[in-house]
Amino acid sequence: MKKALLLITVSIVMIACGGVKKTQKAINTGDYYNAMNQAITNLANNKAKKSNQPYIILLEEAFKKNTKRELDQINFLADDENPANYEAIYNSYANLRSIQERIKPLLPLRIYDENRDARFSFKNYQNDIIDSKDDLSEYLYDNASDLIQNATSKYDYRKAYADFTYLEEINPGYDDVKLKIEEAHQKGLDFVLVNMINETDKIIPTRLEDELLNFNTYGLNDLWTSYHTNAIGTIEYDYEMQVAFRGISISPERINEKQIIKERQIKDGYKYLYDKDGAIVKDSLGKKIKVDKFKTVRCDFYQFTQQKSAQLTGNVSYIDLRTKQQVNTYPLASTFIFEHAYANYDGDKRALDNDLVALLDLAEVPFPNTEEMIYDAGEDLKARIKNIIARQKFDPNRNLMSR
Repeated sequence: MKKALLLITVSIVMIACGGVKKTQKAINTGDYYNAMNQAITNLANNKAKKSNQPYIILLEEAFKKNTKRELDQINFLADDENPANYEAIYNSYANLRSIQERIKPLLPLRIYDENRDARFSFKNYQNDIIDSKDDLSEYLYDNASDLIQNATSKYDYRKAYADFTYLEEINPGYDDVKLKIEEAHQKGLDFVLVNMINETDKIIPTRLEDELLNFNTYGLNDLWTSYHTNAIGTIEYDYEMQVAFRGISISPERINEKQIIKERQIKDGYKYLYDKDGAIVKDSLGKKIKVDKFKTVRCDFYQFTQQKSAQLTGNVSYIDLRTKQQVNTYPLASTFIFEHAYANYDGDKRALDNDLVALLDLAEVPFPNTEEMIYDAGEDLKARIKNIIARQKFDPNRNLMSR
């Protein structure tokens, strides 16, 4: 028992020491944020714990070094006077404030060996954060507006959308940002017109066509692609998606017959047990011993299987409507097999297994017609088309040009 407790104690100490060493290593390599995060996590669990004392000293050291480095970096970026640095300056001030707010709930942190509280030089960064946020907001707004004004590709609109969205996140309600977000998104979209082409000698059921073209059922969530099955006159479409059926084959209706002969021994009453002298054998109570009688029964089992299959083949193609060139093509194929089994018998059905007996309750059913077979084969196509749409990616850097 003492040995087990000793092992547990040693393990805990080793784990604790390992955590302290990792934190010290993070400081030594300049990873101050990770060092502070590890120290804060351990101290938040139990700051009074003796084994957590090293984390207080490490947190004090990491905080001091991190603050100096961040402020030096801010001063360097500010002296550079490059508006592109506004985001880094704002994030640095925000991170400095965030670390302080995480440490404050832990205070005071007592260092017992030095008989003092840990010292943290906190500063109010509120005005710095507001000023840098204002600078960043103005820069983001002007830069994103310029991207929209002088866009040469969809990528420019999408970059403007990202900047405006970020601006709305850090500074909600700034100017007309919400309208700009909507404008950038609308202009950054790839509009795809979907057409279904039937090059077979069969009629595609209207119900199947409607379901294949109902993109709401695909559960897609693509920020930058909008599929339309009916053209809208005010929209200039970028691509055409052609869902083409090249072949539909329906097999003949077939009924396959299979005969199975089953035999089984079943109980058929009982008889008395006799010894070698012909006398009835009795048990210890004087009762006659009975044994089961068996007989062999036979059954001719006739299984009938109705079969009919349908196969749809084709492809999905994407056409660039500006260059009239095919961008991508994907094969499309689906097979549906109708199969129904039933049976009858001649003989003693007690010879049959349970799974065969179940078929005796079934009867022949009408074969599905051609339209039903095509529809059932098309059910699988919805999943295949969804997969194709998810795989297809368009190039946002394609230059904008008039047709």
